[in-house]
Amino acid sequence: MFDQVEPGTLVYDPQARKVGEYRDKAGPYAMLRPVGGGREWQADPALIRVATPEERLSAEVKAINHRSGTSL
Repeated sequence: MFDQVEPGTLVYDPQARKVGEYRDKAGPYAMLRPVGGGREWQADPALIRVATPEERLSAEVKAINHRSGTSL
């Protein structure tokens, strides 16, 4: 699965319990970036999966709310 993910794909990292944008691989890790920007984190490529439509929408709404200063 990890080798089939294209950069820019939104994936779910169950260890971090959040959605991130797949950026690239670095050694044995997948590098993910928070939706809307921020600091990248390393994820286990064996555990990440493509985010569901609901997970993508939730992450995008959180990013928009963060930028606007609104929190839910």
